[in-house]
Amino acid sequence: MKVNTKRVNVREAKIHRSKLLAAVAKGQRITICKGGIAVAQLGPLDTPVPVRRPGLLNGRVTIADDFDAPLPSDTLASFEGVE
Repeated sequence: MKVNTKRVNVREAKIHRSKLLAAVAKGQRITICKGGIAVAQLGPLDTPVPVRRPGLLNGRVTIADDFDAPLPSDTLASFEGVE
């Protein structure tokens, strides 16, 4: 994913800190420069990927024995003409 980057000088970063942080919260990356040389970067934090734990709902979820049985004709009729 490409992150939009903006360059600002140290003085501008001090003056507009709140605006810059709001931009970072929206996903923008800010490069802070001193004398035209990049010295720091503000950027969004990496979103942690949740750890999947197989079996977490074991014994709490049940599936009926007939879950894949054909639907009753009146239920099938309600889907006619629906696209």
